[in-house]
Amino acid sequence: MVHTSQLQSLGPTRIVAFSLVCLAACLWGTVGVITRWMYGIADTNPASLGFFRMAFSVPALWLSAWLFGIRSWRVRRDDVARMVALGGAMSAYQVFYMAAVERAGVTIAVLITLCTAPLMVAALSALFLGEQLTRQIGLAMALALGGTALLVGLGVDARAAAPALQGAALALGSALSYALVTLISRSVAPRYHPLQPIAIGFTIGALLSLIAAVTFGLRLSYPPLGWALLVYLGLVPTALGYALFLQGMRRTPATVASVISLAEPLTSTTLAALLLGERLSPASLLGAGLLSLALALLALDEAAFRRLIQQWWKRPRGA
Repeated sequence: MVHTSQLQSLGPTRIVAFSLVCLAACLWGTVGVITRWMYGIADTNPASLGFFRMAFSVPALWLSAWLFGIRSWRVRRDDVARMVALGGAMSAYQVFYMAAVERAGVTIAVLITLCTAPLMVAALSALFLGEQLTRQIGLAMALALGGTALLVGLGVDARAAAPALQGAALALGSALSYALVTLISRSVAPRYHPLQPIAIGFTIGALLSLIAAVTFGLRLSYPPLGWALLVYLGLVPTALGYALFLQGMRRTPATVASVISLAEPLTSTTLAALLLGERLSPASLLGAGLLSLALALLALDEAAFRRLIQQWWKRPRGA
């Protein structure tokens, strides 16, 4: 939690930046509910929804890039494969996430995707980039594993749990895709404006999503409200969300931004409860808490984690 004293120390400019990042996270948090609505009002599928979200976002992302002052779009030859992979990972994330929402509902899909993706980034970084897999990361992974098991109701009737298990598997696929997006973006970040890989990736992703949508059956018949929601998905949480996020990140410390990102699952689960009537069992609530704790644990730097462990270890037992 970011306290008032911390906000005051940021100064007016950083408070505005903080607010922009928070608003972006809240906008991203609406995607799950809108996706769920789309399944209720139209005969559609995850591939079609993913394509239209990306397709409607592309012109707005390129316009945002122009407004940010980006004029050169030259990509280094050794980065072409990375940009294509980035687009593929973005496309896969859309399809997996929207399929997870269809099978398991907004709450389970959002919590598993957003809370396990940072852990996958840490694991992949250790595996392929040689980064250290610390006890802090290991503890977060254990919490996330237990939280996921509780969230999807392992141990209950297999037939009743089947859709949640399928949705959880798809959500883990979306988390893995998002982790790949993060790692690829990190590898090209030093050479480009932050919005360039996003705009290029979404453009390539839209083309790949179109191929997937045509393969699985591109749905083109939507009511006016359906088209309005598709345009919303592309323009508001995607194009506007990323523009606000990147603008806010210019003056927002990474650790603060990682905590603010909790606004996304909070927004999603709140809207799912209020608008869709989704409810979690006591065991699932505990699982959601463990996932959130795992994510919060990753937001701590190593020194803060050591202090936390030392304080806990020195605490009088039986108090």
